[in-house]
Amino acid sequence: MTPKPAICCEKPIRVVVVDDHPMVREHLTELINREPDLQVCGEAEDRTGASQVIATTRPHLAIVDLTLKGSHGMDLIKDLQASHPRVKILVVSMQEASLYAERVILAGARGYITKQEATRKIMQAIRTVLAGEVYLSEQLTSQLLTRVVGQPRPATALSVASLADRELQVFEKIGRGFGTRQIAEQLHLDVKTIETYRSRIKEKLKLKDAAELLQRAIAWVHSRAS
Repeated sequence: MTPKPAICCEKPIRVVVVDDHPMVREHLTELINREPDLQVCGEAEDRTGASQVIATTRPHLAIVDLTLKGSHGMDLIKDLQASHPRVKILVVSMQEASLYAERVILAGARGYITKQEATRKIMQAIRTVLAGEVYLSEQLTSQLLTRVVGQPRPATALSVASLADRELQVFEKIGRGFGTRQIAEQLHLDVKTIETYRSRIKEKLKLKDAAELLQRAIAWVHSRAS
């Protein structure tokens, strides 16, 4: 059932849009500002900028992409849960929904919608989250229910899904061709910490060496892009 629209009031419902692509922010802002009771009160392209604009504007809702400039949206979601727990979070992302949706909900987000769906269903997702409910597509809900009732998944998906959030971030960056030092700089961690994550990933995925890790990571990134 589609939630009823929020009641229009003198002060509109404030929304912040966080995405590293200006055109995406512009498109979402245009769609949201068409609604008489909604208003985009700020935008950001990275974790730091988002934290600042949210602290300043105190929005009711933050729309967050998982791929941000110099950081990952999961880190921002956890930041907001700690510092602004009343701000509802809706993730709008190109990332693989079957892998990330459950993670973002557990981290504190109230909904997940892919960018392919966003143009048609962004307002439904926004209204659902503002109404205090969780928004997931029908297909994604079915996938998550299948997982809950214990139907088997492919071994590859299962093993990658076993990675912790930070391990998954490191694994993805390895697959995109970044070296240990580059990953450390991007995630604002030291090199030894990244090396520890690499070791944990190899252990969880049963990979014998760095070459096998790189091969597996590249194949995984490629499979998600195809």
